[in-house]
Amino acid sequence: MSVYTTIDEKELQTFLGNYDLGILKDFQGISAGIENTNYFVNTSQGKFVLTLFEELDKDEVPFYLDLMAHLNESGISCAHPIKAENGQYLQILKQKPTALVQRLEGKSQMKPSEIHCRAIGEALANIHISGLNFHTDKQNSRDPRWIDHTAEEIVEFLDDADKNLLLDEIAYQEDHPRHFLPQGIIHADLFRDNALFSGEKLTGIIDFYYACSDALSYDLAVTVNDWCRNNNGSINNHKLTALVDAYVRLRPLNIEEKESWQNMLRAGALRFWLSRLKDLHFPKSGEITHTKDPDEFKKLLIFHRQTT
Repeated sequence: MSVYTTIDEKELQTFLGNYDLGILKDFQGISAGIENTNYFVNTSQGKFVLTLFEELDKDEVPFYLDLMAHLNESGISCAHPIKAENGQYLQILKQKPTALVQRLEGKSQMKPSEIHCRAIGEALANIHISGLNFHTDKQNSRDPRWIDHTAEEIVEFLDDADKNLLLDEIAYQEDHPRHFLPQGIIHADLFRDNALFSGEKLTGIIDFYYACSDALSYDLAVTVNDWCRNNNGSINNHKLTALVDAYVRLRPLNIEEKESWQNMLRAGALRFWLSRLKDLHFPKSGEITHTKDPDEFKKLLIFHRQTT
């Protein structure tokens, strides 16, 4: 979440005229995240998050909004999108696909305990289980083809060691595909800043805008890579156990998922190392932007390769 497209008070008031949400009280740009423009919006009838989609076109957005509504209505703690007076979640603002969703209470827990990790494991399992009843598929926009294309874009910026690491891991992943593993709807970006807590209680999962159809255990690995990662790039085994045990109590892993677990951890580390490298070398301009350190996931990838 960032601000790339600036809106003023008059524009926002006009936009809110499409909803029955009372009078605009105040609004503020959100700096966290890297993909879309986001604002906190407070009206006389509640608190909301306004998202202008910077890269998705209007035909792609309904998948995410319908998924969020489905999960919320299935009992998952996530923000429900708000319908405008025309009965649609999706609207247009500044020529961008735009949505207004509930703002959930709580804040991100950037130094999670085992209790927080346990709550996330359980929540992710519930998302995967509920997603099996969401009968719309969507290709992962960060699939192996994206990996190959993005690597071609950024390889010239890398030193020899990083270049060799990147190309070797891409070759490894091509030899270890995940299409044969159990598939379903995944969050694909359930990092610490995409979950909200009040103390030790999980109050909500946010930012489903990378959600797609892919291997469920890959999503679990992506989540473990962030929630259980130490500052030196290793994995905290106590947090790992707490998160994965909570997950498998609700959705046990089959034998193929267990055998390919290290490969999924490596695939998740590769994906985020590469996307952060792209954001670093091809930054988008905006009023408020937030770039994350690629080396965090390079270190993690090296750790997983050493333990495979």
